[in-house]
Amino acid sequence: MPSIVVIGAQWGDEGKARVVDYVAAGADIIVRYQGGNNAGHTVVVGEEEFKLHLVPAGILYAGKLCLIANGVYLDPKALLAEMHGLEKRGVDTRNLRVSDRAQVVMPYHLRLDELEEVRRGLSRLGTTKLGIGPTAADKYYRMGIRVSDLLEPDELAAKLELNLSFKNKVFNLVYGSEGFDYDALYSEYLSVGERLAPLVTDTSALLHQALQSGKRVLFEGAQGTLLDVDHGTYPYVTSSHPVSGGACLGAGLGPKEISMAVGVSKAYTTRVGEGPFPTELQDEIGNQIREKGREYGTTTGRPRRCGWLDLVALRYAIRVNGLDGLALTKLDVLDDLPVIKVCVGYRLGDQVIMDFPASLATLADCVPVYEELEGWCRPTSGARNENDLPPQARAYLDRIAKLAGAELVMVSVGPRRTETVFCRDLWVDLD
Repeated sequence: MPSIVVIGAQWGDEGKARVVDYVAAGADIIVRYQGGNNAGHTVVVGEEEFKLHLVPAGILYAGKLCLIANGVYLDPKALLAEMHGLEKRGVDTRNLRVSDRAQVVMPYHLRLDELEEVRRGLSRLGTTKLGIGPTAADKYYRMGIRVSDLLEPDELAAKLELNLSFKNKVFNLVYGSEGFDYDALYSEYLSVGERLAPLVTDTSALLHQALQSGKRVLFEGAQGTLLDVDHGTYPYVTSSHPVSGGACLGAGLGPKEISMAVGVSKAYTTRVGEGPFPTELQDEIGNQIREKGREYGTTTGRPRRCGWLDLVALRYAIRVNGLDGLALTKLDVLDDLPVIKVCVGYRLGDQVIMDFPASLATLADCVPVYEELEGWCRPTSGARNENDLPPQARAYLDRIAKLAGAELVMVSVGPRRTETVFCRDLWVDLD
């Protein structure tokens, strides 16, 4: 029962979709197991660019079964719109299935998200305002609405009435905002449930049966390790578990059913939103990386903060996820730089620390300790194997693998499927 989980090893936006798309060629089933449409995955097929938010990247391969599992916070209207957009471009979405246990993002969640960010002022989290945090809060308050409830008129009525009796008071008394009309919302989401019904199933049971029969399953994570609600830079995190262990929770499977964990990292570091970022470059080099790497959010269009590769954070991600291998993306973005730096430790007062701290105050005080490497100042986008790379680029990759303590299993030099220097056939390793 071979299975691989692909996770982000930084603050998200590492190019996971690029790696998932490559590995998905050998998979039978691709599973999105956490996050919501606050994540954006960009895949380039030939000359076409696809921006995916809820639909697994494997949908771009004909005949692959794609699952949105129970750990996803599902905005059903956003999903239906995304499916419609894909179908208009000739992508077949009939093999998509949705967990009956996934939590539903409701319109009041989106408004709460926006109002709360305004209320926080300078302490805002920098969320996408797509309602994911408030949906997660309702889940743990045990007042969430699940996909199965959309298919049961009486259940939907009872839960919606309970929610609005509370939410509307919060809108009025806390935020001074208008609430939601029960009848309108009930009618709209009953209709949404009817449209969603053909896709809904017990994805956990489906996956278990598939693995028992020897099917290859690829688990697709969203966001990244440093945005994990437990292991990330809290509170500047997402509301789910992007780490490899989240695949078990988010897909309804035991840990023994995950065969391999692969982390994705850029050849440098980026993050979106607020919070400390030790290697951030607020200079011309940072701007150059942003523009050449097209570092703008897939979901929001926000410019990403850019910096040198942080190996302290990367080693932390390798440990937390138990990574078996590392995929490095966007090596080509560094092509024009004569000197490239990597952060090998943090200077904190008169000490140098090698472990990623929990305290944001401590992290904000950390000064990166850099090792400088010679740049290659030559294009790498045409490289298709290691021998095509300049010696300095090969030395950079070797140094990253040694300092991070992880084997490189894939290196990309561009967004297209063909722009890959090498990729070990991970499925062969598991067969």
